[in-house]
Amino acid sequence: MSTSHTALTPARRHILQRRIRWVVAATITYNVIEAVIALAAGRAASSSALIGFGLDSIVEVLSAAAVAWQFAGPDPQRRERIALPVIAVAFFALALVVTVDALRSLLGTGAAEHSSVGIALAAVSVVLMPAFSLFERRTGRELGSASAVADSKQTLICAYLSAAVLMGLVANSLLGWSWADPVAALIIAVFAVREGVEAWRGEACAQPVSALVQEGSGKEGGGCC
Repeated sequence: MSTSHTALTPARRHILQRRIRWVVAATITYNVIEAVIALAAGRAASSSALIGFGLDSIVEVLSAAAVAWQFAGPDPQRRERIALPVIAVAFFALALVVTVDALRSLLGTGAAEHSSVGIALAAVSVVLMPAFSLFERRTGRELGSASAVADSKQTLICAYLSAAVLMGLVANSLLGWSWADPVAALIIAVFAVREGVEAWRGEACAQPVSALVQEGSGKEGGGCC
């Protein structure tokens, strides 16, 4: 990306911050609904994959809430140093939840039943989560917010997990392949740990646009590299 970009105007910065607040609010709302449905459906079908999916939604709410808190204040850049570690911990928690659930599934803690509700929920998440992630990432990069970009990656990983859960539920229902979902989930957990480390180091985005010129401070915005 070229370094010829100029700093954001106050009006443009306000618009971008408002967009971040909107997408984070939408993400939190959806994930709360998703968690309730997934946990209920998982319990009804004795599905550890769905229960893990519901717990993952709670972790995603934590990450999005950190960004919501950051942009609720008058100076989001100051709060970013606190928000980033919270998001990093959310990544690690996500990896832990997914790993424990996957290992439980692989070790055979009981045969899960077919769940139409779970399949429908995972399918909706596969469509919505990438859209939320893309919108937040583009906005975060223009704003130069490492926390917004990190949260968008958390959302994208949740989209991958949704796809893994969907494939696992369908494969289990149609083919009896109970191992498909936990194997995919373990791969996702590895990526979650990597993204968590990057968020902890403040390396969530490589080329923030607005951080190239930061209102005379000579520093990159929000720790983005």
